[in-house]
Amino acid sequence: MANSLIFHKRITTTLAKAKALRVYVEPLITKAKDDSTHSRRTVFEYLQSKTAVAVLFRDVAEKVGDRPGGYTRILKTGNRIGDNAEMCFIELVDFNENMLAAKESKAKPGRARRGGKKKPAGNVESAKASAPKSSAPAKEASPEVPTEE
Repeated sequence: MANSLIFHKRITTTLAKAKALRVYVEPLITKAKDDSTHSRRTVFEYLQSKTAVAVLFRDVAEKVGDRPGGYTRILKTGNRIGDNAEMCFIELVDFNENMLAAKESKAKPGRARRGGKKKPAGNVESAKASAPKSSAPAKEASPEVPTEE
């Protein structure tokens, strides 16, 4: 599973397996940030795949070089139909283009206010007096016009 995560950057699995995979993969990514022969050999011991080690040290370590930890993200997707197991995505954080694009396009909003516009304290009585007392529209006094029947 660790090789699949490194190759595909995002995989679907059960929640229990994803949590176990996170504990297994994150120390390997931390080791990959230091590109030395010793760390390559240590990571190869775990992954047993030259191509996975190459991808990890070349692509993944380059993107997460400044991140202090938390290289994976688990997103719950619901329960599986057959056995009702909790399913989720586990992905490498810096490789999700959709979330990165949303984060860049989302400008930091200004100060949000909850209440509406405040009315001045002195004009409360005058505002009540000028407001109509009933919600029914006012009828104009017009002479009755006979209709042809």
